[in-house]
Amino acid sequence: MPRATVEQVLYQIDQAFDASEQDHSLLANLRSVPDDGWLWVPSGGARSIFEIVRHVGECKFVYENHAFGDASMRWDRPGTVPTVGSETPRPAVIEWLSEGQHRWRASIANLDDDGQLLRLRRANWGREYETRWLVNVLIQHDLYHAGEINHIRALLQRSDGWAWETALL
Repeated sequence: MPRATVEQVLYQIDQAFDASEQDHSLLANLRSVPDDGWLWVPSGGARSIFEIVRHVGECKFVYENHAFGDASMRWDRPGTVPTVGSETPRPAVIEWLSEGQHRWRASIANLDDDGQLLRLRRANWGREYETRWLVNVLIQHDLYHAGEINHIRALLQRSDGWAWETALL
């Protein structure tokens, strides 16, 4: 069975998570965060970069568990979702996040192009969606939060402007 469609989906998953040749991926944006930015919350803000990363990671584990597993991971059941605390060293948090990504990606990699991307699977809120829809949600989720991380970092470093705007001044 040809795997062209699944391979394209895997490419998009990989690019959203860690495209080292671009600044837009989740891990590329995390690499740009200075140590003092990890737990910093901007004035008027509610979440630190760490808290965003924890949210993204927990979603990877939960979405994979519901779509491909036994749906046992639930935020309303403490202890069922793998998580990390703010005291966890940053490299360990990134390793944990990467493990969630690996599990999600491995489940997608096990699919073939024989309609499996169209198969209905559970979302963590109980409804069923086509697999491709769930995959798309998590790709967008990585990129959305990558941008959010970039914005918080830029606020911390007081560089929240466009380079071309500065050049015009």
